[in-house]
Amino acid sequence: MASASANTIELAQTGKRDELRELELKYQKRWQEERLFEVDAPTAEELKGLSPAQIKEQFPKWFGNFPFPYTNGSLHLGHAFTISKIEFSAGFQRMLGKRVLFPHGFHCTGMPIKAAADKIEREIEMFGENFERFAPEEEVAPATTDDVTKVVDKAKKGKVAAKDTGLKYQFQIMQSMGVPREEIKKFADPYYWLDYYPPICQADNKLFGSRVDWRRTFITTDANPYYDSFVRWQTNKLYKLGKIKFGERYTVYSPKDGQPCMDHDRSEGEALGPTEYTGIKMEVVSWSQAAGNAIKEKVGDRKVFLVAATLRPETMYGQTNCFVGTQIKYGVFAINDQEAYVCTYRAARNMAFQGITAVRGQVNQLAEVEGSLLVGTKIKAPLSINPEVYVLPMENVLPTKGTGVVTSVPSDSPDDFQTLTDLRKKPEFYKIDASWCAYDPVPVISTPTYGEMTAPAVIKQLKIQSQKDTKQLAEAKEIAYKEGFYNGTMLVGEFKGMPVQEAKGRVREKLIGAGQAFAYAEPEGLIISRSSDECVIALMDQWYLDYGEPSWRAQAEKLVAKMETYNVETRNAFEAVLAWLNKWACARTYGLGSKIPWDPTFLVESLSDSTIYMSYYTVAHLLHSSFNGSQPGPLNIAPAQMTDEIWDYVLNDGPWPESAPLPKEKADALKHEFEYFYPFDVRSSGKDLIPNHLTFCVYIHAALFPEAKWPLSMRTNGHLMVNGQKMSKSKGNSMTMRQCIEKFGADATRLCLADAGDGIEDANFDEKTANANILRLHTLIAWCDEMTKEKAKLRTGEKNCHDIVFEHEVNDLSNKAKGYFADMHYKDAVKFGFYELQSSRDWYREVTADVGMHADLVDWWIRTAALLILPISPHFSEHVWSTILKEPKSVQLARWPEPTMPVDQSIIDSAVYMRGTIKTMRDAELTLLKKMNKGKQGQATYDPKRPRAVRIYVTTSFPEWQDLCVQVVKEAYSAEHDKVDDQKVRELLTQRGLIKDKRAMPFVQAFKKRMVQFGTQTAFNRTVPFSEVKVLHDILPYLKRTLNLTDAEVLLVEEAQAKDLSTLTKALIESAEPGNPAFEYYNV
Repeated sequence: MASASANTIELAQTGKRDELRELELKYQKRWQEERLFEVDAPTAEELKGLSPAQIKEQFPKWFGNFPFPYTNGSLHLGHAFTISKIEFSAGFQRMLGKRVLFPHGFHCTGMPIKAAADKIEREIEMFGENFERFAPEEEVAPATTDDVTKVVDKAKKGKVAAKDTGLKYQFQIMQSMGVPREEIKKFADPYYWLDYYPPICQADNKLFGSRVDWRRTFITTDANPYYDSFVRWQTNKLYKLGKIKFGERYTVYSPKDGQPCMDHDRSEGEALGPTEYTGIKMEVVSWSQAAGNAIKEKVGDRKVFLVAATLRPETMYGQTNCFVGTQIKYGVFAINDQEAYVCTYRAARNMAFQGITAVRGQVNQLAEVEGSLLVGTKIKAPLSINPEVYVLPMENVLPTKGTGVVTSVPSDSPDDFQTLTDLRKKPEFYKIDASWCAYDPVPVISTPTYGEMTAPAVIKQLKIQSQKDTKQLAEAKEIAYKEGFYNGTMLVGEFKGMPVQEAKGRVREKLIGAGQAFAYAEPEGLIISRSSDECVIALMDQWYLDYGEPSWRAQAEKLVAKMETYNVETRNAFEAVLAWLNKWACARTYGLGSKIPWDPTFLVESLSDSTIYMSYYTVAHLLHSSFNGSQPGPLNIAPAQMTDEIWDYVLNDGPWPESAPLPKEKADALKHEFEYFYPFDVRSSGKDLIPNHLTFCVYIHAALFPEAKWPLSMRTNGHLMVNGQKMSKSKGNSMTMRQCIEKFGADATRLCLADAGDGIEDANFDEKTANANILRLHTLIAWCDEMTKEKAKLRTGEKNCHDIVFEHEVNDLSNKAKGYFADMHYKDAVKFGFYELQSSRDWYREVTADVGMHADLVDWWIRTAALLILPISPHFSEHVWSTILKEPKSVQLARWPEPTMPVDQSIIDSAVYMRGTIKTMRDAELTLLKKMNKGKQGQATYDPKRPRAVRIYVTTSFPEWQDLCVQVVKEAYSAEHDKVDDQKVRELLTQRGLIKDKRAMPFVQAFKKRMVQFGTQTAFNRTVPFSEVKVLHDILPYLKRTLNLTDAEVLLVEEAQAKDLSTLTKALIESAEPGNPAFEYYNV
């Protein structure tokens, strides 16, 4: 049995899966031996004299890629999902006759590997080189190993194992990932990881059936001297272009690591950055008795200030008090010999790295005090109409945001106004003196919508009753802030009459210049480094990429505007990031990577050395023959020969250097590959990389490459859930790529990934679907094999009506699947190219059961089925193609099937009509039988249990009332928007006296569905695009057989009405409509 954990399924029978896996391994070996996925540019001779347009036409190419994974563990199922988006498209594009380049590299730059290696080194010192001195209460069971499949065991668990495992030590995590304990000591060398995991990831991809050109794979960092030279070139180039600068700026910083902590260095808080505040200094005039007792003797002669962090310095004129959280512990921190600040420790820690304290990085706490003790302290309020105010309690102060001290401006802050209102209502309850909250709100800003008291107006508008209404207060805060900032005008101070947008910065400068405030910043949320350190915002001199610089941003926006994004959500996300992204620290001192050429004490950080590596794929196979660059490639170029000038010549059409370190023909060979394959056609990624990696990729391409080499498209997807839940070790539903393949097989896994979803919302890998795919694939293989062997027994000769319908349907499904593959909509491609293709075959097999299927069509369907699903399930397709159909060449070299004839939509519509009519007739009988079983059949006109026949009544015209309804829909229809105005429909039906007719609205709704099914013009023309009578006559033999009827006949309504009819039959006949025949069962 295949094992299962919580929230995953267990496979009771694995025989069919094992058979499919044997086939997969067989064909993977063949593809590898035949080197089917290795692709090169056409030779220079082949391209000689051709224009770019001619090259594109005669030698089409497709280059797809995805963000290379970080190699500190095996690939997990989420990686497989992202890989699949390019993998499926690579398979499809090959079928269009293109030279398809799908490469796969490995990212090793950054902190995670180095941090883990350092942990192992420390643990060896603690417990011995094989951790023999470790004596836990309960030993961690090592992963099961198998001598035959050692590599498999290494790949059993990926880096997901390190999350939510509850394991304390790194060596325990390594053990849980399948690394033998005696081998773990080697991982104390960070570079050992770089040799260990890439081959495992490569093996996993091969088991998946990935169509990767592995000659082009590589690792990053200076461990690969070729890639190191590539990073050196691009870094120097950006520096010379003025894109990399040096200066003092705020950055996310890990005090423990002693360096900036960029997105990929974080275990929590990716995409978060600094929030810049104004720190307002409110000098203590007199302490509350309790606070004085706790603080006075500990601060010496220093002036003490309560420090509030505000985003709205322009409102300081309206301060009426200051708030603290009564449950928060505050510190009194020495800033220097003259001043001390009261705030949270978290805020003081941030200040220590921003040049605010006397000694950088040093937090000198003089005292600690409960917030409740500070209540009643009198302080100075800078700029305020009320120069001295009191400290009051507030329930909603957060210790994790700002300084924990909140200056109160109730005229413009809904939170402040509501809290002040609550305190004034019940001063005794809050244990305050009523005189402390006696100051009334002061008008500071006037807005067109809310007047001079924005906060009270918004509080009233949202019907907020208490400071406990936190959700409504959050909404009120956003309304008040936006209204004040964008539409407000100053009412007081030296900037009176000035728009708030202009005054804001000037008030801030005035406060800081007067020594009443200072610049302060903190992370916009919790950020934890991979070394488990809570990060701060540091003000520091550093190398940074000047993202957001106006002219560069304009270039990036132009690139995104030209680039295909596949959905509006992705485009909107790019545009939003471009609107806020600015300076980005591109250097660090700790970790793995390439050194900054002009300042080798720094390394290029992990998101900055991986912005244009897609271009490196085009030449990697010629530069080195091993993934780590230890072996030169076929051109025998040494790493030292790849100077900046050579890279510039190859990738940037730069001049050939006078004293070139290598022959020009070698550089030309590199340039030839780059010029042919670049730009890349598509990059597919998780949506979480839009705020950093993907936008950086846009910026750097815009800076370094001409427009002709800019990316053509980028698509993004959501995260992958498993069985409807987020993939998590703690939930027991995390799987590595290899585990999933071993459980379900590659093709069943791939089909399930294709079916998981294509949009930007999160997708779902349903194990039940994967399991069902095993049976579906196995059954289909058996059927294809059986039909091929028994072809001689099948019908031949002229094709009948059902053959023709079947052929048109299959051609139609092929066309639809092709369109969805082209748009990278794999869920729909599988729907039409796999599931519905089999449904069409099932119907054809059933409807021709009396005469048999046509031999040529069965053979053609098997070939088509193998080809339409080839991008998704290549092993299945290869088996059908090579073993069953005995084609000599691999299916990987086959082309997308051309339609055997133009698709006639009327024939497709007739098939839909045929199946729909039979279903309606069958359902009517089933309903009657159910009623009879319950004794509720009433006055049934026949007994379905006795021999019976059916008459089907067909009409070509509609009743007059229906024509009137159709005219109403026609008048309410907008061709421009392709939409019916329902409100107008109701108005017109009322005007024409039809609104009270109970038949009218149901008919209108049904007619709108008809517009969708048959097309607007066909519906309005009130015609069915085929002969109902002919179609029904064609289906009568099947109808009689499948419904077990004695007889069946088709009558035109006009013919039937000429006969002597009962009242019931007459009403029945009148219910017939074009496309919706009436029918009448009767006993014989």
